[in-house]
Amino acid sequence: MAEPKTINPILKQVLELGPPLLFFVIYLRIRDDVFTWGGVEYSGFIVATLIFVPILLIAMGILWALTGQLSRLQIFTAFMVIFFGGLTAWFNDEKFFKMKTTIVYGFFALILGIGLARGCSYLAYVMSEMIPMTDQGWMVLTRRLTVFFVVLAVGNEVVWRTMSTDAWVKIETFGFPILMFLFLWSQIVALEKYTLADEEK
Repeated sequence: MAEPKTINPILKQVLELGPPLLFFVIYLRIRDDVFTWGGVEYSGFIVATLIFVPILLIAMGILWALTGQLSRLQIFTAFMVIFFGGLTAWFNDEKFFKMKTTIVYGFFALILGIGLARGCSYLAYVMSEMIPMTDQGWMVLTRRLTVFFVVLAVGNEVVWRTMSTDAWVKIETFGFPILMFLFLWSQIVALEKYTLADEEK
C-alpha cells in the first residue's frame, strides 16, 4: 500500500470544513426562495442540500488526489450525505437530511459501544498513533465519547423536531462541531495522566 502524501494542513482544513460552511452560506442566500422543477416546488433548504452533495464529493476527490487516501469516517460521511440527500430530494422532505446527523452520531455510539462490550477500544485502533495513551486511558475516553455521541444524537433529534430550520442549520454547522472540539480538548487535558511518555510509545 502506498504511503499517504502530506499536504498543507490549512488546505486540508479548507477541504474538510469548506463544504459545510458553503452549505451554510448557500442556505442563507436561498432559504426564503422556492424553486419549481418538473412542476414540483422545492424549498431553499432542499436545493441547498442538493448543491452540498457535489460540493462535498468534489472536495473529497481533491483530498484523495492530493493525499492518496480517504479515512473510513470520510467515506461513511459521504455515503450518508448522498443517501439522505437523495431521500430529501426524492420525497421533497427536509426531515431526512436532518435525521442524518442523528443516525451518524448514533452509529458512532453503537460501534464504540460494541467495542466496549467486547472489552476493547475501537477508538484506540483508529487514533492511537495520534494520541499515545495507556489501554486504561483509551477505555475511559471511549466510554465517555460513547455517552457524548448518544447525547449529540438525542440533542439533534430535539433540535430538528422542536426548532426552526434556521436554528438547526446553525447548530449543525457550528454548534455540534464546537461542542465536539471542546469535549475532546477537555478529555485530552483530563486524561493527561494516562498519556504515554515518549520512550514508552
